[in-house]
Amino acid sequence: MDLFDRTQIALEQALAGASARQQALAHNLANANTPGFRRSDVDFHATLASALESGAPDSALGRLSFERAIDSNAPARADGNTVDVDKEMSTLTENSLDYQALVTIAHARLKMLGMAIGGRS
Repeated sequence: MDLFDRTQIALEQALAGASARQQALAHNLANANTPGFRRSDVDFHATLASALESGAPDSALGRLSFERAIDSNAPARADGNTVDVDKEMSTLTENSLDYQALVTIAHARLKMLGMAIGGRS
């Protein structure tokens, strides 16, 4: 087993994607009162799934980038702003839970690796 196998690379990319999404959501909240501001999001789940389902997942995982995309379906207020603070806070919490779960999995994998090379648990 390689130290950096497909699962480890996917975990690292998922953490990077969750981090990029957290930044986008925080940016939305920071601009909740900016007239004309359009909310954006990072769909790292779909990006990661697409890479894993590709014909060459190892190389696809290495080339991933997580970009913000404007949410064109979000309803606009009278001032043109599309940020719904309650929805953003809910999405931010959901993303934080995703990130924490990924960290827990990565930690468990590293602990198993440490045990396999003769370390203590």
